[in-house]
Amino acid sequence: MSGRAAPRRVAILAFDDVEALDLAGPYEVFTTATRMHARREPSAPAPFTVYCVGRTGAGLWARAGLRIVPEACFADAAPPDVLIVPGGVVDAAMACPETLAWVARAAAGARVTASVCTGAFILAAAGVLAGGPATTHWEDVDDLRARFPGLDVRTGVRWVDNAPGADGPGGALFTSAGISAGIDLSLHLVERLTDRALAERTARQMDTPWNPDPHTAPQTLPPHPAQAPARMPAR
Repeated sequence: MSGRAAPRRVAILAFDDVEALDLAGPYEVFTTATRMHARREPSAPAPFTVYCVGRTGAGLWARAGLRIVPEACFADAAPPDVLIVPGGVVDAAMACPETLAWVARAAAGARVTASVCTGAFILAAAGVLAGGPATTHWEDVDDLRARFPGLDVRTGVRWVDNAPGADGPGGALFTSAGISAGIDLSLHLVERLTDRALAERTARQMDTPWNPDPHTAPQTLPPHPAQAPARMPAR
């Protein structure tokens, strides 16, 4: 990153009924990483600039009533280097041609595209996530498999990195498990795009545990219910 002249643009999709932490977790990671980088290298360019993008410039309601006002809309958003697609109740977003078209267009030009939780459904509906390994919230794994049978949907992982070692035009593709796993994935992206030290410093600043091994689930997770209902739209 030391030779980079401009920060990487990180665009986070915003839509009604987005899961608040799916959006806010990555936002906090990338903005905190930028602050920590400035402390470490005050004269170096910032690694990231972060903004939310909605279909229009109007305010949106996240799940549970949090109000979000995107900084940009589909018509005027700067092309992202990193595209983050959060989840939540995604039926309306999946059924919106404008949303799917923007996601497909933004992903085509991004160096990194990543989904959090049920954001994987949006990526798949947009044709961005068309095959290979992927993951989503544990409660929605069966639904993702049923709707998009070409995907190899993984369980027991915090995130899936579809392009180990890749960072270039054409797009490395990532998916995370549910909600808080988006923080883990975002720290992984900070490591991939900058370095391990900055990712670890960011996690310390956020006072959040981070294990760079995606196959290690947090110890605080209870066992999954044996009979979990398929209820993505209403979770």
